[in-house]
This record gives sequence, structure tokens and C-alpha cells, in this order.
Amino acid sequence: MFKILQVSRGIPSNSFRRNVSSSGILAFDQRWREERGLPANPNTFGPLHNLPDYKFSDGRPTPMGSNQRRRVIKQREIATKIVTMCKELDDAKERYERLGLEKQAERQRIMEGKLKPKGKYLLKSNQENKLIT
Repeated sequence: MFKILQVSRGIPSNSFRRNVSSSGILAFDQRWREERGLPANPNTFGPLHNLPDYKFSDGRPTPMGSNQRRRVIKQREIATKIVTMCKELDDAKERYERLGLEKQAERQRIMEGKLKPKGKYLLKSNQENKLIT
């Protein structure tokens, strides 16, 4: 599989260029793992990584390892961040709705406070209202 290179004057021979394989690099391509929803590194998740190394025969719980404890703490921190960010999103949505309602109420107040018809225009609009009712 490996070939000894013959180097002359610091320049590798042409046989090196012909015998280099790129299949190892292509095998490292992890797109298929991403498409299947798997982690990029297969050694970071799974039963061998997450479950305890042994069990007590009498059923006592096994103590957590240092790495497992660290992972649990990290996951708790991530969970608390998710909860706080969800609350912030809910607050932002409520604030947006409240501001929209306040803006609409302000527009309505301005429309009601605009100039009203006077004189013959007021009498004309009152007569039209009476005819409709």
C-alpha cells in the first residue's frame, strides 16, 4: 500500500504523483451523516458514549463519570438558555402585538379628533343619518 519515495535533489519522483490516492479524503466527507441527522463525529454520541461502563448486580445506580457529569451540566445550561430565549421570544411577540394595538388606537383617536362638518354640512350629514335609520 505504501510506496517508498525516491527523492533526488529534494524533488520527489513522478511515481509519487501517480500513486497518491484521494479516497481517504473522500471517505472523510461527512455529508451523508448530516443528511441522516447524525453527528459529524460518530464517537461523540451513542450508547457506548452515553451509557455507564458497568452496572451493580444489586441494582444500585452507577455513579456518573467526569465526562458524563460535564455533558449533563452542559446540557442543563443549554436547556436553560433555550427556556430563557423562548420566554424572550414570547415577550417580544406580545410587545409587538401590544404596540400594534396601541398604534391602531392612536390612529382611531386621531381620526375621531379630526375636523368635523359644520353648518350646512353638519345638517346634511344629520339628515342622511336620519334617513338611513
